[in-house]
Amino acid sequence: MYIAALGHALLTRIAAFGRFVRFMGATFAGIGAVRTWARRDRLGRQLFFVGTTSVPILAITGGFIGMILAVEGFRQFQAIGQEGRLGGLINISIVKQIGPVLAAVMLAGRVGCSLTAELASMRVTEQLDAMRAMASDPVRVLVVPRFVSCVVMIPVLTIVSNLCGVLGGWLVTVQFYDTDPSVYFRYSAQFVNWFEIASGLVKALFFGGGIGLIACYKGFSCDAGAEGVGEATTDSFVTSFLCIIVMSLVLAKVLNDVQYWYYGGVISVMS
Repeated sequence: MYIAALGHALLTRIAAFGRFVRFMGATFAGIGAVRTWARRDRLGRQLFFVGTTSVPILAITGGFIGMILAVEGFRQFQAIGQEGRLGGLINISIVKQIGPVLAAVMLAGRVGCSLTAELASMRVTEQLDAMRAMASDPVRVLVVPRFVSCVVMIPVLTIVSNLCGVLGGWLVTVQFYDTDPSVYFRYSAQFVNWFEIASGLVKALFFGGGIGLIACYKGFSCDAGAEGVGEATTDSFVTSFLCIIVMSLVLAKVLNDVQYWYYGGVISVMS
């Protein structure tokens, strides 16, 4: 009995993953129909929602994360007389890992859940079926502009979060703890190079694509009724969060290997 139940659950998960892959393929295929989804009332509206309206919360969150890292780390660095190096640690942590992941998680909760709830409500009220009846592809009209908006805007929002995090770390370390600003920026420049910044933006690009696909798929495949919409919204955030964590690990390994190869097996950020 238990083996049969386990097998049934496994087959159900595999079937669900297969449906997601088909949905993902339809989304990628729909990108080719630029005239359908790139209209101002479709793409422009989503770019504004995903990007512009998310700037304040990302800026505030990024700034406070930078300040928290500075407060937590200053005394330890001061104890060994290396408080000037704290800027390098804060900035590389924010730019390479914390900034992209933090921005993605925040947007998975704010943007992803909203997209899922919107599309799930359309499915429950049979608006998606009405679009198909009128020979309009809901994937091209609804999913593709949301997916493209997430891919385009989340890296931009990550830059905003990174800048505010760096500013927050500088504010506490230099202005509050009175660290020498020249030393702070010298070690920051040694730790953070163009490859570290590019690595964070590449991660954000993948995070944005994952959030967009998962959020839209959960909305399109939700169960009937208000309860189905609520469950789809919750599943969207949980699945997006797990996807972000897994992709972060995989991309960290791949990008670190690329960096190791690019620098000829020697990576030095400190003199």
